[in-house]
Amino acid sequence: MSTNRPFVLTIAGLDPSAGAGVLADVKTFEQHCVYGFAINTGNTIQTENIFYEMQWTDLIFVLKSLDKLFNNYMIKAVKIGIVPSLDYLKDIVFTIKKLSSKTKIVWDPVLKSSTNFNFLTIENQFTLIEILRNIDLITPNYNEILKLLPQKISEENIAEELSKHCSILLKGGHNPEVIGTDYLYNKNERITINPKTTTIIEKHGSGCVLSSAITANLALNYDLVISCQKAKIYIENYLNSNKTQLGYHYV
Repeated sequence: MSTNRPFVLTIAGLDPSAGAGVLADVKTFEQHCVYGFAINTGNTIQTENIFYEMQWTDLIFVLKSLDKLFNNYMIKAVKIGIVPSLDYLKDIVFTIKKLSSKTKIVWDPVLKSSTNFNFLTIENQFTLIEILRNIDLITPNYNEILKLLPQKISEENIAEELSKHCSILLKGGHNPEVIGTDYLYNKNERITINPKTTTIIEKHGSGCVLSSAITANLALNYDLVISCQKAKIYIENYLNSNKTQLGYHYV
């Protein structure tokens, strides 16, 4: 058992290429000197370029694993990745809050893979709001946020509306006006997080890495703003670590 490092947990899919999902998350946790646990929401067959197939993990199995981990360890923060439905996500979030009300929760709403495989469709806005009220941060990009609240007219409008329920980090990788600039909607204010460089090399799983870096920083007792700022630096180093789709992790 770790006595020096806070415990963090990723609940996400298993990508055998290790560019995304729980393997990428645990690599990120290790670089941040937090001790990472992982619960697998589904097995995938994929490379960094092509998504072939998905096999979801039974929800009961996931919830049993949550129960055992939380009853044996003090988990400070949780990152959630791909899930098959909002009801599946809701059961996970509500179980975490029941087991440990102080644990921070970050949801990276992966609705579609970079190779256009659909994971999750937002069908029930009431359920979505219920979930958001019980988590600390979501990290959508410009494409994902449009699907969270499609009746709104712009990404900024949606972020403002959803931030009434939890904090929103609108990731700037697809920002049509200022590429790479993120906006954190937190406690009725919008905080701009500028990139250190506008020259980046795209990577498979970069959204997973960013959200898990934020989760690790929260577990290290940084506030949300600093956690996002530090994670921004980490993801830029990751993106520019080499010229391939699979990045290297280092601080």
